[in-house]
Order: sequence, then C-alpha cells, then structure tokens
Amino acid sequence: MKHTSLIGRMIRILTLLLFLPAMASSHCDTMNGPVVKDAKLALATGDVTPVLKWIKKEHEPEIIASFEKTRNVRTKGIEAQNLADMYFFETLVRIHRAGEGAPYTGLKPEGTHVDHSIEQADKAIETHNVDNLVQKMTADIASGMTRRFNKLVEAEKHAHHSVDAGRDYVAAYVEFIHYIERIQQASATTGHSTDASSEHKH
Repeated sequence: MKHTSLIGRMIRILTLLLFLPAMASSHCDTMNGPVVKDAKLALATGDVTPVLKWIKKEHEPEIIASFEKTRNVRTKGIEAQNLADMYFFETLVRIHRAGEGAPYTGLKPEGTHVDHSIEQADKAIETHNVDNLVQKMTADIASGMTRRFNKLVEAEKHAHHSVDAGRDYVAAYVEFIHYIERIQQASATTGHSTDASSEHKH
C-alpha cells in the first residue's frame, strides 16, 4: 500500500510540474500517440469502441458518424483510404483535446519529439512496471529542488549588498518556495478522475 501511494504521488507531481505550465510535451496529438493508435485499431477491426474512451460521452455521436463516413470512403481506393483515415484521426484528436480543455494545433507526424518522461510513462503502462518512471521522477524533482535551493543560498549571501542583489534573492526565494508548494499541492491531491474519459494533458 505504501509503494502504491508513492507511485500515485509521483505521477501526480510529474503531471503538475512538467505538464501544467505548458503542453509542449503532449503526444496525444501525434501520429504515434495512443489516440491515433486506437483509431487505427478501430478502423482495422471495424469497431469504433476502442476510441470512445478518449472522448466525452456527449461527443460520441459525432465520432461515430465520422467513423462510419470514414469506413465508407475507405472502400474507394488506397488514396481515398489514406485521406479518410487522416480525416478521422484529426477529428478524433481535435475532439479529444477539446474535451480536456487543450488547444488543437494539428496532428503532428510520426517521429515528433516527445519528452523522455512521457516515453517512460508509456513504457510503464505497456510493461505494467512503474519502477523506472518513479526513479526518474524522483531524481528530476530532487534535481529541481536542489538547483533552486542552491541558487537561493548563493543569492542570500549578497542579499544586503544592494537593492538589485536583494531583489535577486527575493526572486530566488519565490521560485524555490513556489516549487515546493507545487510539489505539496500535487502530493495532497486524491488523484481520482471525475470522468472516465478524462486524461492527463500530456
């Protein structure tokens, strides 16, 4: 139970510290991301079910209609199939992103850079083993905390030498304290989703 609690905490901290300030690390809008992966499975099997978990319930009719339209067009040749598939991928990802309150800026090609932490998170899911991810996250957080702390201590040495030096100290202090606050806030959350179709904005 203690290990499970630690895992939950570390995952929430990763989400807050790495993802909330900017969604540049997102990979749900890439061709090799999990949303498109399930979309390909749905088209290959003729069953839309695998993609419905990525959207909110109220968006199901639009996705189902898009899926059926795509399947019909796919029968008209390879070029039509490729265009129809892309139409479905883009529609699905756009609606998924809208459902989690994130902007849609287009579908990124395969090979798009994804943060190493995200890759490790996916690997943890695939292997059902989160140990490596926990170790990396712990190291990243410790590194960030130590770097900010050392900056604060160094600035404190000169804080009374001039107004500018004092402001540098205050800036370092605020950065360090806010970093700790974000970690504490993430650790204090329950980590339970209020919607089965919701996803961390990664």
